Amino acid sequence: MRALRAYAAAGVGNFAAGFDVLGASLAPVDGSLWGDVVEIQDAGTSSFAVTGPYADRLPPDPAENLVVRTRELFEEVLGAPLPPFALTLHKGLPVCSGLGSSAASVAAAAAALNAWCGEPLGREALLEVVGKAEGLASGSVHLDNVAPALLGGLLLVPCSGLPLSLPFPADLRIVVASPALSLATREARLVLPREVPISLAVEHAQNLAGFVHALHTGDRALFRSTLRDLLAEPWRAHLIPGFREAQRNALEAGALGCSLSGGGPAVFAVSEEADAPAVATALVDGFRDRGVAAEARICVLDLRGARVL
Repeated sequence: MRALRAYAAAGVGNFAAGFDVLGASLAPVDGSLWGDVVEIQDAGTSSFAVTGPYADRLPPDPAENLVVRTRELFEEVLGAPLPPFALTLHKGLPVCSGLGSSAASVAAAAAALNAWCGEPLGREALLEVVGKAEGLASGSVHLDNVAPALLGGLLLVPCSGLPLSLPFPADLRIVVASPALSLATREARLVLPREVPISLAVEHAQNLAGFVHALHTGDRALFRSTLRDLLAEPWRAHLIPGFREAQRNALEAGALGCSLSGGGPAVFAVSEEADAPAVATALVDGFRDRGVAAEARICVLDLRGARVL
């Protein structure tokens, strides 16, 4: 029986400095997979199933599942119906977690479908598929989560054209704390202001430009000063009990910066490799001080993107 499995990793949207335009794909340093897997098997009729630790958090109606919707969008872009097969989502990421859960599902699905069909779609067409699918979950099309899930690395989404890969220091670690909370992306976006003062728009542009420059030049001091979120974090912080405590602890433990992962509730910090274990403990302790359980993972960038296992 012909079968294949494709994987896409957890991610960090916004990456603090780049609301809706920066995102990173994550690989735990212990070598484990942290993401979603989509499996396709030969079958006489089409079917869909969900397994994994977070399967019960997804809509019971298969027609509402993003993997099924990704198949429909894939067929739409391909311009032809797919033959029947059994489609299974192994849900390894919690939903409404700020870890790019929906992005991982659609990216794994797109990679699996493309491999199953002999790679008929290129990167641009696949990005169209996953962007539309992710938009069904978040309420709008923005590629800062789904592009890294599909392509890997730390990406900048420009106004037009394909996402741009940014250099990231190999000696740094991305420490991610996942609290036992949930916050839907749609809800996190609702608290954001529709308009911001021109002074804030200018400061945000300066900060993002400085952050990208720091990555390209290796300016660690500039990196530290620009790894911050001026647009979304101030409005979202109150939605996540323990966030400010975790953030303060991480910075005191040596983190170069700390902010929400996407819309939250997950929190990420960037640190030197030697400081990463202490930063991980500090993040967990910050949530614990507010009565919220959390776990932390030390990661590097996943540079491979969605792939067949």
